[in-house]
Amino acid sequence: MTAITKISVEDYLAQESVTPYKSEYHAGEIIAMAGARFAHNQIVSNLIVEIGVCLKSKNCRVLPSDILVQLAECDKFVYPDVTIICGEVELGERKFGIDVLLNPTVIIEVLSESTELYDRSEKFRCYKTLSSLQQYVLVDSDKVLVDSYERTPDNFWLLKSEENEEKTIKINDCNILLKDIYRKVRFEIQ
Repeated sequence: MTAITKISVEDYLAQESVTPYKSEYHAGEIIAMAGARFAHNQIVSNLIVEIGVCLKSKNCRVLPSDILVQLAECDKFVYPDVTIICGEVELGERKFGIDVLLNPTVIIEVLSESTELYDRSEKFRCYKTLSSLQQYVLVDSDKVLVDSYERTPDNFWLLKSEENEEKTIKINDCNILLKDIYRKVRFEIQ
């Protein structure tokens, strides 16, 4: 049996600042991020455009997957596909030139076959520990399906699921047509 060598957050951030690829930090282990399929990237792009236009006059920012988010209670650092921050941006102490976001308002993950279980379970459990997070949205990249979890004042998470491309899903203050989320996306035949 081989022991797994764990590294410190400091070593992770130092490594992350010089490597040409992104990795996540999971309690001392480095998890390399795989490249995404074209459909995944098209969905992310569509979301950023639609949400960005909707929120342009509000005190919110829409960021792509290059912002690192700290999940302190789970000892993780992750790169969500799309992050919305409303109000003041709170960043952790900058180390090695890397900004680490502490207060996302909305996180959107685009699902793939290899990440769906993790995004729906462990990652969601960790995201819920962020008191700033008000909504978690999961967008399927293999078919038209969007699941939106919204935090209630009593700290429950209500699910709204939509799979009709002519319907809208509310993301933050934006009602977005599913057909706009999936614009120019071609699904692979399974």
